[in-house]
Amino acid sequence: MLTGNALIVGFIVALILLFVFIIKFKWDAFISLLVIAIGLGLVSSIPAKDVPGIVAGGFGSTLTGVGILIGLGIIFGQFLASSGAISKIATGMLRAFGVKNSPYAMGATAITVSIPVFFDAAFIILHKLIQNLSIKTKISLSTFVAILAIGLITAHSLIIPTPGPLVVADQVGSDIGIFFIYGLLVAIPGVLVGGIIYGKFIGKKITNEGRLHPSEITEMEETKDPNQKEISTGLSFGMLLLPIVLILSNTVVGLIFKENPDHIVNTFFAVIGDKNVALLISVIVAMFVLKPYIKEDSSKIFSDAFDQSGMVILITGAGGAFGKVVQETGIGDLIIDLMQGLSMPALLLAFLFSQILRASLGSATVALVTTSAIMGPMAIELGVSPVLLGLAICAGGVGLSLPNDSGFWVVSKFGRLSMTETLKVWSIGGFLSGVTALIAVYILSMFTGILPGL
Repeated sequence: MLTGNALIVGFIVALILLFVFIIKFKWDAFISLLVIAIGLGLVSSIPAKDVPGIVAGGFGSTLTGVGILIGLGIIFGQFLASSGAISKIATGMLRAFGVKNSPYAMGATAITVSIPVFFDAAFIILHKLIQNLSIKTKISLSTFVAILAIGLITAHSLIIPTPGPLVVADQVGSDIGIFFIYGLLVAIPGVLVGGIIYGKFIGKKITNEGRLHPSEITEMEETKDPNQKEISTGLSFGMLLLPIVLILSNTVVGLIFKENPDHIVNTFFAVIGDKNVALLISVIVAMFVLKPYIKEDSSKIFSDAFDQSGMVILITGAGGAFGKVVQETGIGDLIIDLMQGLSMPALLLAFLFSQILRASLGSATVALVTTSAIMGPMAIELGVSPVLLGLAICAGGVGLSLPNDSGFWVVSKFGRLSMTETLKVWSIGGFLSGVTALIAVYILSMFTGILPGL
């Protein structure tokens, strides 16, 4: 049985095997994580008969915190997309900022839209819009691709209620509302640097020549059934903000009644602002309010949402199982001792760990789930704010998307970029966004004990 430094070597070998299973043998992340979790448990000092129970316990305890939320969040996003609310939010942002400031409008749109909708779906929904904008403004398509893609993936990795940040917040024990606020604050500079500023720079290198023609210009509304009722911009934003407002109300009211937690007002908002209840209320409201704007049957929307959420939930649980095994083996304590010996800052280690997994496995969600399951419970021992540790993990999940990531090919195909161009626009832009987000986390760390929740 492995102990001491040999156990750390075994942990490193387990991570390498995880990469091999997923990348070389094309195993699904869910199966790979479970196999590695059981294997690591068996070669450690944990009694062999206890390993299956620990794996199952880790799987179940992780989903206790986020399982319902992931499913409801995806269903909610599906209703918004099917009703046309996502497209309305995008066009509403453009009207507010003006065509002249369309790069900033697209950055704001990307952050907003990625909160309820998965990256791939959001990029595909909006790719025609950025093509139109490129032709109308004569700004390079690669600029808009960078802004939209980096904005989406940055928000997807940092802002609740997307699955990755949800799991991270749960693993570090952070209040959901607090994590949302600081995640948003950290994401904005990331999108500004990696998306807008870098996007404008790379747009001068990768032009529209041979890529777009004015005759291709289309309006998003052309594909809409003329007999179908059109959702308003105000209602679209209202529905998007509903779960966020409910969750934040719980956080704000909780701070107001901190000295009197049993007050009826605090109790009321604690119930409706609970993350699971808030998303459930939002889904129910969406089912009724958005029904006139949806052409397809509700059962189809639920079916599509279940297809997406099922595997995400399984991967999340398996990541939690792996993390639980790591905790039980004592590897976490050994890593802390090693860090202290190397004098490596905890936030930097969390970022690098997540970044390596992101680049190797091609999945931001798997990287965030796995890293947070291992490092999340160590926050107090590491002497850092759980919120900041969680945000550093999330920042590591933003960038370095490579061809082993399905999102890489979505950006390449719908952004009309070659593989080399995609590496320049998407991979480098994402890396810059992640590093900028980490810098923002370090800036926030200067206010630990001063700002609420840090």
